[in-house]
Amino acid sequence: MKVHHTKTRSMVRKAYATVATKAVSCCSGSSCCGPAPAASEGELGLSCGNPVGFSKIKKGMTVLDLGSGAGKDVFIAAPLAGPKGRVIGVDMTPEMLKLAKDNLLKFSKRTGLQNVEFRKGLIEELPVKDCEADLIISNCVVNLSPDKPAVFREAFRALKPGGVMVVSDIVLNRELPPALKKHAGLYAACVAGALQRKDYLGAIKAAGFKGIKLLADKAYRAGGTCSDPITDKAGKALDGAASSITVYARK
Repeated sequence: MKVHHTKTRSMVRKAYATVATKAVSCCSGSSCCGPAPAASEGELGLSCGNPVGFSKIKKGMTVLDLGSGAGKDVFIAAPLAGPKGRVIGVDMTPEMLKLAKDNLLKFSKRTGLQNVEFRKGLIEELPVKDCEADLIISNCVVNLSPDKPAVFREAFRALKPGGVMVVSDIVLNRELPPALKKHAGLYAACVAGALQRKDYLGAIKAAGFKGIKLLADKAYRAGGTCSDPITDKAGKALDGAASSITVYARK
């Protein structure tokens, strides 16, 4: 594994371990990069969109959430997939996985559903079988990866033929100043590590996906991040530099 990749993952893991331990959430259920639906469990204000809302989840589906964190999107997807469906969350941070599993106990008690599972792993090396998922979702996580093309290749491998990927993420509209690129807080906020828009979409295409289209495209506004423990470090320097997008792609 490349030293750069190890350092990047260590930085991200440390940042989100701190958030999980403090269990801090953003105000009024809003997310770090834009509006997203609130959930009874797992809401830490660390998302940048609403991939579940665009996904048209059907009963019986197997849904895979890349970088599931405390489980917000997993717990939104689970009732839609129903008792015969499955929702699998993958995350690399032990503290987040512990929080997610604690939230799962509350979720199962509240809903009676037993269709959720959390697995520890890297999104570049997914702990899933080939063609295991009908749908892959991810919410402001791919940009935390030091090897984004590998993430999309793994997503393609994990999807069944005809399966769909819906990811919300941050893309850059212009190059960031060097100082911001090295900012640990901004990297953990999905911004300093973000790809240029054409490169992000190009990586999805290169992985083998078809039918790629934008479902949402909004300017990133750092001033709207409320009390998020990571992105409030961004300040106005980021306004206009990045966009929050939701992308659809099909295997």
